[in-house]
Formats: sequence, C-alpha cells, structure tokens
Amino acid sequence: MEAQTCVLSEGGRTWGRTYYRNTSGEPLYAVLTLMRPDGRTVQAHCAVPAGDEPGTCETPRQAAVGGRNAPYTAVAEVADARGERLLLRSGSNAAPDASGSDR
Repeated sequence: MEAQTCVLSEGGRTWGRTYYRNTSGEPLYAVLTLMRPDGRTVQAHCAVPAGDEPGTCETPRQAAVGGRNAPYTAVAEVADARGERLLLRSGSNAAPDASGSDR
C-alpha cells in the first residue's frame, strides 16, 4: 500500500486529497480527514480496491476559512476492509507554499 496526502485550494475552495495504490491483494478502507484552521474537520470515507491502478479519495470542497495562508492539514488512515486494523497513515505538509494554489 502506498499513499500520498495533500491539501488543495482553488477558486476560494479547499479540500483534502489522498492518492493511493493498493497492491496488498485485499480491498482496504480509508478515512481522509481535513483539519481546518477554525478547529473543524471534514471527512471522506473511501473504499480502496485492490490492484495496481492508482486511485484518489477526496473530502468535499468547501469555502476556504482563515485567508490565503491559513494552516490546513489532511491525514489519511488506511485500514483493513472492516476498519479494525490500521495499516497506513499518510499526512500532508501543514505549511502552504508561497503561491497559495496548492498546499
């Protein structure tokens, strides 16, 4: 299992995304959490099918909170299909880049 997680912003909207590749041979389950600068969170629950093809999981896109350089963070946790055994945790870099377009 491989995963990379990031926070994206475009057009005044912000969301979390994780890119994954599940080569484990078993279907897995992911929870992606976007932590906003106002202390609220947004979650997405995603099935992660087995296979060598890359996939993505995204939180809903929402109006950005706290201005251009507000500290958003995203964390994806991947578990077995029943959600009982954590297999991988992938987190974003909390610091936005200078352009403010991708975080």
